Amino acid sequence: MAEVVKMPKMSDTMTEGVLAKWHKKVGDKVKSGDVLAEIETDKATMDFESYQDGTLLYIGVEEGSAVPVDAVIAVLGKEGEDYKAVLTQDGGAQKQEEKAAAPAKVEDKQPAPVAAAAPKVDLSSIPATVIRMPALSDTMTEGIIEKWNFKVGDKVKSDDSLADVATDKATMEVVGYEAGTLLYIGPKEGEAAPVNGIIAIVGKEGTDITPLLQDAGSSPAATAPAEEAAPAAKAEAPATADANSASSTADDSRVKASPLARKIAKDKGINLNDVKGSAEGGRIIRKDVEGFVAPAKTAAAPASTEAAAGSPASATPAKAPVTIPTFIGEEKFTEKPVSQMRKVIAKRLSESLFTAPHFYVTMSIDMDQAIAARAKINEVAPVKISFNDFVVKACAIALKQHPNINSSWLGDKIRYNEHVNIGVAVAVDEGLLVPVVRFADGKSLSHISVEVKDFAQRAKAKKLQPSDWEGSTFTISNLGMFGVDEFTAIINSPDSCILAVSGIQQVPVVKNGAVVPGNVMKVTLSCDHRVVDGATGAAFLQTLKSLLEEPVRLLI
Repeated sequence: MAEVVKMPKMSDTMTEGVLAKWHKKVGDKVKSGDVLAEIETDKATMDFESYQDGTLLYIGVEEGSAVPVDAVIAVLGKEGEDYKAVLTQDGGAQKQEEKAAAPAKVEDKQPAPVAAAAPKVDLSSIPATVIRMPALSDTMTEGIIEKWNFKVGDKVKSDDSLADVATDKATMEVVGYEAGTLLYIGPKEGEAAPVNGIIAIVGKEGTDITPLLQDAGSSPAATAPAEEAAPAAKAEAPATADANSASSTADDSRVKASPLARKIAKDKGINLNDVKGSAEGGRIIRKDVEGFVAPAKTAAAPASTEAAAGSPASATPAKAPVTIPTFIGEEKFTEKPVSQMRKVIAKRLSESLFTAPHFYVTMSIDMDQAIAARAKINEVAPVKISFNDFVVKACAIALKQHPNINSSWLGDKIRYNEHVNIGVAVAVDEGLLVPVVRFADGKSLSHISVEVKDFAQRAKAKKLQPSDWEGSTFTISNLGMFGVDEFTAIINSPDSCILAVSGIQQVPVVKNGAVVPGNVMKVTLSCDHRVVDGATGAAFLQTLKSLLEEPVRLLI
């Protein structure tokens, strides 16, 4: 009889797995113990072995897809056997949901012809373009029309600035990017418009724009007749020309320019009287100022010469203006889907940080004696002992003396562990793994060294098993090999504490009343205040300090 194969739970925190790769295909013969697939869990990518013999009749999950624990991923049975009954029984819920959803899609499509039958104007045939409020910043939700630079009936070019818009960051220009007649203006000056809301319509003069406004849910009542506005535009043209001709040669505050153009000119030290505007009525816009950078350098030379000639008494020549070269960069980024391991790291550490009230205790440890002891031990030890091995052993001994640190918060009770299982954080490409050195208080430095090295190698090769990273009572995170001076770590639940170990720094220290060079290592204990108090954490660090400063005590 055919049997379903379900997504296994490969770790205590696993809720779903990603089918990384299938090693068999439909029709292949499978024996018990054969690797069916590779499954990416929240901890690592692991081989999934078959527990029965048969033929692979059905594969229900594509490579790269995430599946919850206990969901049907395949069916094994006899060749040619009908497996659909088994799917309906054990994994058919998903199939039934898909079938139930299918009529819904048909029903959704049925009203469509009715709506299509209603008479509707083809908006694409209307010779007009809708100008919407652009998103001028990443946090912008609406913009306020500070000033309209044109009115209904005016002719506009594709590069004209239609309006100045005040966003949540600054006042910026809105360019229509369309040539034609301004047929409609939505929000008035001082009014706000949401991002993507219609603010104007540009098109062929005399075009009926009512369908465009009705399609957007707007009212055409604000539309002003183009015929009435045209004479007003012509009447104002001489006044605008007079205002431009009256510009002051020194003060450019009265020059007609957009706020953005004025800001760029101020930053670059450009007088707007020297810039020729290309927009309607000679109005200066951004591209005019940016295009004026090169001429500004040549214009500065005669000005400085005239200044020098006008003041012969001046002995010191005027300094040339500092010119900052323009650098144009390109914003680029790469996005990658979040791996199962990274998802769980984010979830569990967030829960730990925002659920457990953390507090931190830092202490400096004199490592002179530990350095000397390590050198002596490595002369005779069968394996090379690291400073991390010293810290693991010292923590194991100190935890036996301070059971409150070796405990866990369980909600309605606190568990005080009598055994010492120390988790050692290991960095891998996908994130972080914490294999556990079990009963560390009873192991020698050599034993700990061999075990930690083996964990590190298997973690990077993705060969760790769930039993390797479960059951810690205390955790150590060591960044000393990266030269870190000091840092804090987030508690690895359900532990109540984690020790952050920094690098050994050569610093001046006071010994016997004299300042001498010393080797100091800072450690920071992160504590769950629901279980551990400040004095308890400090007492643990005092014990750890004494053990590392007199390493012979580790051997007793």
